[in-house]
Amino acid sequence: MSRKKSNLPYYLLMLTTAIGLILLPFAIVKRSFKDWVIVYLVSVIGNYFADLYLVSKGYLKYKKKFSGKLKVHLPFDFIHYPLMLLYYNQWTLNSKPAGILLKLFPFVIPQVLIETIAERKTKLITWRKGWTWVHSFISVVLKLLICRSIIALIRTINKGKISVN
Repeated sequence: MSRKKSNLPYYLLMLTTAIGLILLPFAIVKRSFKDWVIVYLVSVIGNYFADLYLVSKGYLKYKKKFSGKLKVHLPFDFIHYPLMLLYYNQWTLNSKPAGILLKLFPFVIPQVLIETIAERKTKLITWRKGWTWVHSFISVVLKLLICRSIIALIRTINKGKISVN
């Protein structure tokens, strides 16, 4: 029984990853397909390198990973976070700055709560060198805003046109 219980977080991670994979096409295949693919790629690249940096400096450690060779958390870097960023960008597409900031919280607060619970109750993630939920909160907010700014810049360069191809 204890072995089954100890694998529960891993199975939950697998389930949420499968759900994310199912939802991902629905988040990308929208009116502005090219824009959402760019958002997805910017989020994957940015989050992968941020995570790689934090892991290499010893702030984060992932004990259960999909690949033993990679130090980062593949489901979060390639599915969970990009999906969250896609929905955030779609929700804030026509928002003013105050709306962009206020709409962060429905995404960031649950993410930080889940990460905090995972760190305290499971072996999926370990915070080290003084890393706390505050650091996670600030890093997720900054990453969302930076990626949101990058896509806004791309839209400005494209003269505000939203692609339909």
